[in-house]
Amino acid sequence: MPQWLVSLVVAGSALLLGLISAGVFRVIGSSIARRNQANMLLALFRKSRGPLRVIFPVLFLAAVAPFVTMPAPLAHAYRDFLRVALISATLWAALRTLAVIESSLLDRFNVEVADNLKARKVHTQIRVIRRILVAFLLVFGLSALLLTFEPVRQIGTTLLASAGLLGLVVGFAAQKTLGLIVAGLQVALAQPIRIDDVVIVEGEWGRIEEITLTYVVIRIWDRRRLVVPVSYFIEKPFQNWTRVSADMLGSVFLYVDYTFPVPALRQKLREILRQSPLWDQEVCVLQVTDSREHTLELRALMTARDSPTLWDLRCEVREKLVEFIQQNYPEQLPRLRAELPR
Repeated sequence: MPQWLVSLVVAGSALLLGLISAGVFRVIGSSIARRNQANMLLALFRKSRGPLRVIFPVLFLAAVAPFVTMPAPLAHAYRDFLRVALISATLWAALRTLAVIESSLLDRFNVEVADNLKARKVHTQIRVIRRILVAFLLVFGLSALLLTFEPVRQIGTTLLASAGLLGLVVGFAAQKTLGLIVAGLQVALAQPIRIDDVVIVEGEWGRIEEITLTYVVIRIWDRRRLVVPVSYFIEKPFQNWTRVSADMLGSVFLYVDYTFPVPALRQKLREILRQSPLWDQEVCVLQVTDSREHTLELRALMTARDSPTLWDLRCEVREKLVEFIQQNYPEQLPRLRAELPR
């Protein structure tokens, strides 16, 4: 049998055994994870089908490389191909692993519940940390791929003496980008903002939708998206309505005549809030906060579990209080008195 045919049979057998081994490894691992109810490990085996189908055959091909006879240039290219495939597959598997770990951890903390402060904190930290690790893995993997080739290694050795100067030049040119990345790390650690926080930025009310290493996406109430550099939240003042808790205190102002019976309206406010599912049953207050030249200023205070609910509650209370005054005390609405000379 010709030598080239023997080499081809050996390489083909190694490739086939590698694919079979990858399938067997994944099936056995999934079975063990399912038996032990290890959901994260089970998801990892499901997501790692592609990387395993590359890693195992490459390892088998590398193992039989001494038994495969081929010309020197072809053998050199063969070894480079195996290195590149192994590094790429390992990087692929690492990225898949990070995605599975992130998804598993985020599923444990539901941000849809009423008291989601801890969940939003964990979501913010995990997402920012994953992006940092992804960036590190991509840089590390690209460097490993480039160093696989001999010409690149030679160029690297030649430029090693000027690496310090090159680092200074690159650092100066990318100082803004590096500053944004450092600000992103500060946001992840100090957490002045979190995912789903309610904030007011540049006069716009919205919720934090996405936090990256360099920018933050805010979903504004009218469904627009405001994209802000992450350094904004380190360098400039802004309002965070859900920094400590999501519940909020709101007010409704009304202006009535001096003859208006305030106790009646106070009783009506209690009745409206008791009947409203939006009220969290914490605060219900009606006060005379100012006496102006022609009117009294009345302020109704109420609380709700979060800012969108509070907005709806304020609108409901304002509408029903005005309706109550119109139907029961129309003569006590604000009026302008004048005295005509006889």
